[in-house]
Amino acid sequence: MIQVLKPWRNVLLAALALMFMASSCNHGGDKDVVAKVNSYKVLRSELDRVFNRQIAGSPRKPTPEEEQGLRLSILGQLIGQQVYLQKAEKLGVVATDDEVESKMTAEKAPFTKEEYSKRLETAGYTEEERRQEIRQKLTMDKLLNKEVLSKVTISDSDIQTFYNEHKAEFNIIEPQYYLAHIFVSAQPNAPAGPIPNKAQNEVQAKDKITKAYHRLESGEEFAAVAAQYSEDLNTARSGGELGVAPESQIKSPKDTDAATRDAILRLKPGQFTDIIPIKNPATQTVLAYRIVKLIGREVAGQRELSDPAVQQLIRNQLRTQREQFLHSAYEEVLRDGAEIHNYYAEELLKNAGHK
Repeated sequence: MIQVLKPWRNVLLAALALMFMASSCNHGGDKDVVAKVNSYKVLRSELDRVFNRQIAGSPRKPTPEEEQGLRLSILGQLIGQQVYLQKAEKLGVVATDDEVESKMTAEKAPFTKEEYSKRLETAGYTEEERRQEIRQKLTMDKLLNKEVLSKVTISDSDIQTFYNEHKAEFNIIEPQYYLAHIFVSAQPNAPAGPIPNKAQNEVQAKDKITKAYHRLESGEEFAAVAAQYSEDLNTARSGGELGVAPESQIKSPKDTDAATRDAILRLKPGQFTDIIPIKNPATQTVLAYRIVKLIGREVAGQRELSDPAVQQLIRNQLRTQREQFLHSAYEEVLRDGAEIHNYYAEELLKNAGHK
């Protein structure tokens, strides 16, 4: 739901380029306007709202320089967003009310009304603000699908050429495991980050993971249950997917605890483990509980181009590459055709060197 905050030092470097895009035009002394995209005014209150969401839950307050850099980066994103939305409106590809409500309904589905409201509150949204954000995202997606993604084609010849040039990469040295998990910590402040309904101790953690397990047994999708119950913020939003792990990593005592290792090695693709307690080896205190699913397992050996999975993997990779550079080119073209004034960037330059 919330975009991951990049390290501030990287944001500062990236943001410098935006400063020099600022127009020399003033904004009539209206201090509430931080940028203008054609006739649309980006207000300081909008910038403040997004900024506050991004720093919510941060372990420390940003320095003045970090705050300026982050605000400049966020403003650049808001400007780009307006460029897309205005183009979408011109082409008549704005998201419909039905599309927005369908997306909202799907987002709410894994949660009770109270749980969903709590998640919004934690993230700094009202329901109407979240609905508006979804509308804008769907609108921009529709624009990109029409103007960029629909123009990307991958031929059989492209796939053949890529395979010939990267054949060695399709030689799997050892078996690979595709895993997902639901993780619930028994520690009150771990993992870091705001988590609605966070388990505060072992009893609460066991109760929470047990509820998740019962829902899995009743036939609910693993991804949906992980999104609602898992406290691993890095994977919960993607259905608990952990990615690929080589067999040596699964069997390594340094990388995988014995209980998890033994449980995974007994699974067949599509199956999930019982509830696994993760313990402190020295004290045997329960630190967390988890449920692991084996999405798939790939044996060692050379993968041939005749394998449909190999073809699809190559097709997806080539499509992603082409979409990315065409997306960047399209954004540059849209910006070139828009009248953009970044007053906040002007303000930073004007005040440079002054305390």
